[in-house]
Amino acid sequence: MPKIIPFKAVRPTRDKVSLIASRSYDTYTKSERKARLENNPYSFLHIVNPGYKYHKVISGEERFKLVRNRYLEFKEEGIFIEENQASFYVYKIVNRDAEAFVGIIAAASVADYQNNHIKRHENTIKQREEVFKEYLKTTGFNAEPVLLTHPDSDELSKICEQIMLQRSEYEFTTTYRDTHYLWPVCDKWLVEKIEHLYAEMPELYIADGHHRSSSSALLADDLNEQNTESTAHNYFMSYIIPESHLRIHAFSRMITDLCGMDSDEFLIQLDSIFKIENRGEEFIQPTALHHFSMYLAGNFYTLELRKQYQNFTNALESLDAQILYELVLKPMLQIENPREDKRLAYGKGKNDMLSVKEKVDQQKFAVAFGLFPATSQQVKDISNEGLTMPPKSTFIQPKLRSGVTIYEFL
Repeated sequence: MPKIIPFKAVRPTRDKVSLIASRSYDTYTKSERKARLENNPYSFLHIVNPGYKYHKVISGEERFKLVRNRYLEFKEEGIFIEENQASFYVYKIVNRDAEAFVGIIAAASVADYQNNHIKRHENTIKQREEVFKEYLKTTGFNAEPVLLTHPDSDELSKICEQIMLQRSEYEFTTTYRDTHYLWPVCDKWLVEKIEHLYAEMPELYIADGHHRSSSSALLADDLNEQNTESTAHNYFMSYIIPESHLRIHAFSRMITDLCGMDSDEFLIQLDSIFKIENRGEEFIQPTALHHFSMYLAGNFYTLELRKQYQNFTNALESLDAQILYELVLKPMLQIENPREDKRLAYGKGKNDMLSVKEKVDQQKFAVAFGLFPATSQQVKDISNEGLTMPPKSTFIQPKLRSGVTIYEFL
């Protein structure tokens, strides 16, 4: 049912792709950005941070216009080239743990997103949607795909395996020791076969990129009202992978205070909801759903949700991030709005509790909770029931680099 189509990507020349590819702007520290901008004239960061050229912080519409100027300069200088014909792009990432992620970069239909054939599991923030819509409208391109997922398909996997027997157009390794590969696919028979296989699927699911997809939908509505000749804005760039290639990690929760309680009083309140075991200084990560780790006053604890609290009536209620919010953060620690409360912070990724422990020991936070990652089935069930997860419920991999394939719509 979903309409997935090939497109003519604008992409780096083979010799410069490793220099251009960058992480998302916000994932760099200020010093990291400065070092890359100073030492790498080809970094995609020069496009998204155009004020660097003028040693000035520039924001709003002025920044968006300069982003487009820098982008056009890269094209004029031959750093970026445009594909001769519409193509799909098989993209493979092998991370430093030897995990391999293989999927297809393509254009996904905005109409499918609006009609819920591309399902979402997170709420979006209206202001962020509007800002990114204006960014897209001014720059005319998108360089970071939305991550979509679907049940495993043997036929799609076989097609990708056959394509990957050929020499890749790109092969480069990042400083994170992830190796990236890309194969353009423009053979007419293969393109039609891939389109058909996606069309046979009942739906796709957004794994990462809810604001990018929602902003693309707003942009399409705006441009369709203006009766523009191009139809490219009715699609958004996506990286589509099978569920088995999706990795979901949890965000930990850190809270600055215990809302007037001391640690013993807090433990007594928790005892009515969880089976608690003090593990001392032993580093603990949750090992199953509805099991939590906690670091409090120099000790690690395991928290197992008592059976009486496991009578769930919908998919959201069974999500550990929701359980922690409903039973601990909101009633005990008075955190009503986890998206905006400054007393609550998040850590991400596997093994993050080590850095969380350090922050609690430094008395930046009073307590921290580790969660077991949500499963892909939970994410699908919540999407299918039309529900939304609390903020920071999932940290999704793989993460693509910006600037490797660019989708133009103006």
